[in-house]
Amino acid sequence: MTDNSKNNTKSTTKRLVRLVIALAVITILGTGGYFVYNRVQNGQDSEPEQLNEDQRVPVVTTPATVRNFERTLVVQGNVEAKNFALVSPRIPGIVEAIFVDEGDTVITGETKLFQTDAAKLKETVEIRQHDLTVAQYARQQAAASLEKIQADLHKAKLDYDRLKRLLDKDAVTTDAFEQQQSRYQQLKASEKLAQAQVKLSAAQEQQAKAALEIARKDLSDATVYAPISGKVSKRLREPGEMGSPGQPVLRIDDTSVVEIAAFLPAQYYSSIIPGETMMKIQVGDINIGQNTITYKSPTIEPKLRTFEIKSLLTEPLQGVAPGAMAQIVVVFETKQGLGVPSVAIQQRGGQNVVFAIADNISHQITVEPGIEMDGWTEISKGQVNEKTAIVTMGQNMIVEGTQVIVKKEAK
Repeated sequence: MTDNSKNNTKSTTKRLVRLVIALAVITILGTGGYFVYNRVQNGQDSEPEQLNEDQRVPVVTTPATVRNFERTLVVQGNVEAKNFALVSPRIPGIVEAIFVDEGDTVITGETKLFQTDAAKLKETVEIRQHDLTVAQYARQQAAASLEKIQADLHKAKLDYDRLKRLLDKDAVTTDAFEQQQSRYQQLKASEKLAQAQVKLSAAQEQQAKAALEIARKDLSDATVYAPISGKVSKRLREPGEMGSPGQPVLRIDDTSVVEIAAFLPAQYYSSIIPGETMMKIQVGDINIGQNTITYKSPTIEPKLRTFEIKSLLTEPLQGVAPGAMAQIVVVFETKQGLGVPSVAIQQRGGQNVVFAIADNISHQITVEPGIEMDGWTEISKGQVNEKTAIVTMGQNMIVEGTQVIVKKEAK
């Protein structure tokens, strides 16, 4: 009986404790509800608790700004001469002399560049001149021989005609007539042979003249003059070396007109329009500025999947020389739009957002970024205007509705 009494007492005590706890909870909830009701009645239910300055999150803001944005691609290119010439000998032979050196200025058709085997060609000209003289004498001899045969033929014909008349009168024997007839016919044949000899001599004379002209041309070609005006950029052979057509001795570059050339990935091929698309050019410390693309290769290189573009520069600045490296910014698109500093854009919940400040309260705004340029990003979609103060420092520490203190507003 004693054990049962003890158990009943413990159960009663537990029930009392539970009752007291329940009454306490009801009292607390009732008191809270009373205060909430009073706040609602006073219009204070939407107001957050005001924090002092030390409790607010410090931020820096920058106003959204209308700016010019460009869609660009940065590449490296080269300065190339628009016009250049690889000068090789016109005839094979030993390069006897080179009259210019690298860096020398040359003028079209005036500056003598180099000479190939001239001594041998001079000797050939002399031989061909002698052959022509012999051919001319042979033609003269053939002509004189023809004249003699024609004179003899004329006399033979007169004698033949006279004897024929005498034979008709039986005043001369048949044998005498036949001998004169044979002589006349032989001289006619000799005349034909002499005429052929004259023609052959004349042809041989023309052949000798042609050979002489060729020899003179070869001698003239032995000395090579500048085909274009410019500067000698490379000397590829030295005197004493063998030269032949197609093997350059010198390279000449016309530095008065150059091209800025670069290769772009194939994906940009349709975006380049020669005569319209622009590029910004920097060569070393020389800012050339913006220039039009004047050339786009008609095909894409199949292995590297690239294509070439060029921009023509007439009268380039001092220091813009063929072979120099160029920094190129290809400008595909230029437009004006509202922008914010790129650091202000964050990823929250899989979306791009910025935080704006109004009455020291942060507001999260979903945006759609556009072109990024010089640390600023275009806002193509989003409730942002030029008056919107965008958080550019401290944005990692705030969420929607955070109380902040603006320490400094960037300009």
